Amino acid sequence: MNWWNRLSSRGRYYGGSSMPLKKASKGKRRSHQAAPLTRSEVMSRVRSKNTGPELLVRRALWAAGIRYRLHCKDMLGHPDLVLAGRNAVVFVHGCFWHRHEHCARNRTPKSRVEWWTAKLARNRERDVLVRAHLEASGWRVFVVWECEAERAECLTALIAELKSPSHRQ
Repeated sequence: MNWWNRLSSRGRYYGGSSMPLKKASKGKRRSHQAAPLTRSEVMSRVRSKNTGPELLVRRALWAAGIRYRLHCKDMLGHPDLVLAGRNAVVFVHGCFWHRHEHCARNRTPKSRVEWWTAKLARNRERDVLVRAHLEASGWRVFVVWECEAERAECLTALIAELKSPSHRQ
């Protein structure tokens, strides 16, 4: 990068950035100047697999020597992790999408409140049915919430429960 590219329009150097500083605009502050995304584009970026919390859980289990299968499509509810040798499944739930009680991330959006309330209630109902079906089939079901996946003591407790010899076949 040339030295003259580091100069602003006023001819002064502003630190390590090659972009000149702009005056703060009045009104809403934006974190970027790109065109705002439509709701559909935003929602299309919400992942159901390989999310950040899921990767934290997977790394912790792998480091503890626990092996698993990912996103088993032939099981009801498509568990995030299936530990067949330990007869256990692990779901990593997002606090918003699955309505984690007493969590700051569990909030109802302010627009279309009725629609969101119904949708998130259906998610909770489906979680209860899937869990009941898997437990009736003999599986041990573990749920790790998004906020718990960030805390090492919660992952340590999960690993201890999964490794406990009383639950192995």
